Amino acid sequence: MAEDENNPQAAAPAADGADQPQGPQFALQRIYLKDSSFESPRSPVVFQGQWSPKINFDIKTRSSKVQDDIYEVILVLTAEAQMEEQAAFLVEVHQAGLFLCKDFDEAQLEQLLATMCPNILFPYAREAIDGLVIKGSFPALMLSPINFDALYAQQKQAQEQQAAEGGAADEEPPAAETVQ
Repeated sequence: MAEDENNPQAAAPAADGADQPQGPQFALQRIYLKDSSFESPRSPVVFQGQWSPKINFDIKTRSSKVQDDIYEVILVLTAEAQMEEQAAFLVEVHQAGLFLCKDFDEAQLEQLLATMCPNILFPYAREAIDGLVIKGSFPALMLSPINFDALYAQQKQAQEQQAAEGGAADEEPPAAETVQ
């Protein structure tokens, strides 16, 4: 018995956590550009006037399970610059990532895929948007950070209000994408 107390290997199985249940695990597996496009239908005419565009910005996220505990999250950023009611440029980036999400309950997983994952992807998508816009010979957009937690909370609140209003929510098919 005294030998076991002095032998560090005898205590090793309990210390390595193999016998203890592990909590939820989250890890980034890969980040990649899934799709991108840039259009400047009025070039070179658009460069001849004073640059004072109206910028329309749209953001969407979607996620899907690709393997056990591995999820693909796609952040879609679209920006359109309009001058005199005509498109100066249209840029769209689909920034994606693979994430390990293990041992989360359904509500936690939903929130993780809608907030944490897009927060990780956003800087990459912002850089891709800026790069495309600059290569099109336009000033950088300098997109501000996005609070995905607040967007998720707004989305959940809207869903709760829609459910509280009754049958209208049951009549519409579920959206294929999570629009934020």
